[in-house]
Amino acid sequence: MMSTETNRRDFLKTTSIATSGLMMGVVLPGTVAETMAAGTLHTPNAWVHIADDNSITLISARSEMGQGVYTSMPMLIAEELNVDVTKVTVAAAPPGAVYANAFLGAMITGGSTSVREGWEKLRIAGAQVREMLIAGAAAEWGVPASAVKAANGMLTGPGGKKATYGQMAEAASKQPVPEKPSIKAPKDFRVVGKRIPRLDVPAKVNGTAEFGIDVKLPGMVYASLEQCPVIGGKVKSVDSAAAKAMPGVVDVVQIPDGVAVVANTYWGAVKARRALKIQWDNGDGANLSSDGMIESHKQASSSGKVLPIQPPKGDAMGAIKGAAKMVSASYVTPLQSHSPLEPMNFTAHVTGGKALLIGPTQFQQGAQGATAAALGMKPEDVDVRTTYLGGGFGRRIELDFVVQAAQISKAVRLPVKLIWSREDDMTHDFYRPMGYNQMHAGLDASGKPVGLHFKVTSQSITQRAFGLPKDTMDPFMVEAAVAPYNIANTQHDLVIHDAGLRVGYWRAVSHNMNVFANESVF
Repeated sequence: MMSTETNRRDFLKTTSIATSGLMMGVVLPGTVAETMAAGTLHTPNAWVHIADDNSITLISARSEMGQGVYTSMPMLIAEELNVDVTKVTVAAAPPGAVYANAFLGAMITGGSTSVREGWEKLRIAGAQVREMLIAGAAAEWGVPASAVKAANGMLTGPGGKKATYGQMAEAASKQPVPEKPSIKAPKDFRVVGKRIPRLDVPAKVNGTAEFGIDVKLPGMVYASLEQCPVIGGKVKSVDSAAAKAMPGVVDVVQIPDGVAVVANTYWGAVKARRALKIQWDNGDGANLSSDGMIESHKQASSSGKVLPIQPPKGDAMGAIKGAAKMVSASYVTPLQSHSPLEPMNFTAHVTGGKALLIGPTQFQQGAQGATAAALGMKPEDVDVRTTYLGGGFGRRIELDFVVQAAQISKAVRLPVKLIWSREDDMTHDFYRPMGYNQMHAGLDASGKPVGLHFKVTSQSITQRAFGLPKDTMDPFMVEAAVAPYNIANTQHDLVIHDAGLRVGYWRAVSHNMNVFANESVF
């Protein structure tokens, strides 16, 4: 494994709040576990629910944003339960430590970790339920467990005994949870590894799949938020008289991020927003420009503190200087907007000291915690329900639009759906950082590389998002910086430079910057 991946793995290990085991017998109050099938639901573990009507539900801790986890995750439990994957339905999990992503340290969907992280965990969960069903049937029938088989949603035993999984669900829930259930060997897989049509396609085709933009609550109103044209700027003054006088406008409220117009329809809110007269304090970002940021990266590369990405190998500088041919190249990668197909939106209802949040998020625990902090609530008083995501790519790990919706709802004391426009999305993103990659290489007479120095200069997302200490190696900046090539003398360095604009995790994070430089220099 390359050292950059080792750094990333070690970093995630030290910051993880998740555990490797399963919390069994978990029922989370006020969540899907209570509402799916009240009175008939049996919950062997936090991941797999079986009801008396023979329905099997996977509680998915990962958000579906087009990557297919609402198919791949059911496949893992269907394999161990010996059922057709089409018999498994999916419900989004509520925030909870049991649902934390062990690779990322919280309940987050990202980093292409969903299947890797759930690969064993969900198979064990399915196997536990299978063995509990068998044990429950054996106890009911007075036969040894070895005489009971579980397949195709049916339990069968000696003398023609049979029962559906649902019929034995209650008996199974009374059995002890096996700590080390037997999971299948790959040679016995009947579901995993097979071509299976995505389970969410019919709902997406017939329109029944609920995205954030589709959410409706009784008495719901709509909000459109005017934010400072310069990210980080604040309102100096606002004249909202004209906006308030427009048809259908419920209220105009100011929150820390800007001025929201609330109306009976989204279009009514947008039209009234255009009538606002706001004076802005643009703040420190007023003088930022792309050219200026590029220049600041170049200066930082020359004068900033250098962190070794990995220990040097050999004498890279000496090998380059003495080589038959020297090659140098610099690569600038621009800021990039996430631009998911579904603009940022969230629905919030804050009432009676509690908050209901419904919408597309990659970070349920973060949405719960940030909203609680912003509203002065306890996290357990914030209920987060996840819809389908119309694209994420890292943008929906951020929590700005979630908190905004909650703040607006609290101000108007109504359920509110906040919808950003496409322009809002483009101008108020947490962008992929700009990068400046410098490559210096030496080639021998035959053109073979004998030495390489690679210096990455960019901004740390993890410092901004999760408080990584300054001058600390950020593994998400150096992914793929160390190419797996046999070069005798190498040196790989990192300079962390804050260019002044907020940045966020953008799909593949730094691979898409560093790989291009590595693959293009020779």
